[in-house]
Amino acid sequence: MKRRFLSVRFFLSLGLLFSVLFSAWSIYYKTQEWGFNLHPNQKIPVWTIESHLTFQPTGKPVEVSFARPDGTGNYKILDETVIAKGYEIKKEKNKFVIKGKDKKKQQNIYYRILVYDTMKSKGKTKAVNKPEKPALPSFSDDDVILAKEVLLKAKEEKGDIVQNLIRLLNDSEPNEAVLAFSPERKSTLETAQIIVDLLALEGIPARLIRGIVLAEGKKASKTDVLLEAYQAESNRWLTYHVRTGEYGIPESFIVLRRGDDSLVDVVGGVDSQTKYSVLKSLNSSFGMAKYRAQSAEQKQLFAYSIYSLPIAEQNALKWLMIFPLAILIVVLLRNVVGLKTMGTFTPMLISMALIETGFLPGLTAFVIVTGIGLAVRALLSRLNLLLVPRISAVVIFVIFIIQMCTIIGYRFDFKVASAVLFFPIIILAWIIERASIIWEEEGLKSALNEVFSSVSVAVITYFVIVNPTVQHIMFAFNELNLVILFVVMLLGTYTGYRLTELKRFAPLVRHKDKK
Repeated sequence: MKRRFLSVRFFLSLGLLFSVLFSAWSIYYKTQEWGFNLHPNQKIPVWTIESHLTFQPTGKPVEVSFARPDGTGNYKILDETVIAKGYEIKKEKNKFVIKGKDKKKQQNIYYRILVYDTMKSKGKTKAVNKPEKPALPSFSDDDVILAKEVLLKAKEEKGDIVQNLIRLLNDSEPNEAVLAFSPERKSTLETAQIIVDLLALEGIPARLIRGIVLAEGKKASKTDVLLEAYQAESNRWLTYHVRTGEYGIPESFIVLRRGDDSLVDVVGGVDSQTKYSVLKSLNSSFGMAKYRAQSAEQKQLFAYSIYSLPIAEQNALKWLMIFPLAILIVVLLRNVVGLKTMGTFTPMLISMALIETGFLPGLTAFVIVTGIGLAVRALLSRLNLLLVPRISAVVIFVIFIIQMCTIIGYRFDFKVASAVLFFPIIILAWIIERASIIWEEEGLKSALNEVFSSVSVAVITYFVIVNPTVQHIMFAFNELNLVILFVVMLLGTYTGYRLTELKRFAPLVRHKDKK
């Protein structure tokens, strides 16, 4: 028998270990792939970037193209929209083509993209194919001599030649060669283009990255610029900040285009201008999970999860997911602490009812109904009724009590009275009947102790499961219920003393010490 008991505990412990490992993997997967978070109010920023193009038609057929964000950018695209009334819109791999004709008035075309989830790029983009040797820039002979002096100065300094060039061109007190080569203070775009041309003299492929720095309420007439240079040793493109020389794509930067291709092309129009604006909104992590699953090609896996269900079904399951934790608390307080309750799940049901009623109104209503019910049950005991009719009569009396409390609560606006409606009638009747039997067999004190213990366990359970963080974790990471299952079964193999029994056997320990 002992071996059998030990073997059961061994297999249950093994099951607990595997359930913990599975839960840990599942939680890691959900946080990394689907973006779940331990915090219940975690919101995911979704950025709306709008390109507003205006131009004057020339009377010829109009063709406009908007460059779509580069697929190797550090943000994911949630949605794309083109607003161009009276135009034919065609979506291609790397651009939107918009065609129309017979346009006379000034035209307004909008291209909006919604992006989310920065990938925290380290600024290293693997080259699909080795880039060709760059063409030499169209410098004059004097500019070539000065450019080579600048390159020589950059190569003499330690470190990355690209970073050295950036530092030289942005120096507040540039040397003579830099000052002669680039006499005026240049914009970020002009500085980046000069570095691309200088690197071309060295045979190093380089290109511009144009995009938008995401900032709430941002409005700009030009895009932001970064620089990429090819590193032959690792076959990668390294990204640099044009002013500071820092590596990497900033977390708040979305890439719109790499290379020399234009962002917006207009045929059949003049005086074109493009303005960019940025708007930030917040979405829940659950709401964004399906989009992450789709982008990671896990659409089918997500479709068979509870998070793909309608909101009403999810809310219903959310309460079911919290039940195992409430059960665990009851088992711990009964089997380990040693509290006596009226049944195993009565405290759990009381705590669930308290969530609906509110703590103080619900607890007050429970005490009132139970007190009146015990008084009625004491009167019925004098009639010597059989068990089933007696319990049935108690249930009917409980219904009458609830009816009266509801009417009083409505007339006098008492939340305490109306809270009675949320308590299960059968549970109330059963508690009253059970307390009455203990009263008759063991006395009033034992009956009150058992009712008090049941309510105490219910209150402890209530304060645990009412916590929003606990509710969120148990729903978002419901695989934890598998761990709870094995913990509950392992507690079923516990045969030691309960905490409340230690006081009972304390005199024996003291007697042994005296000897």
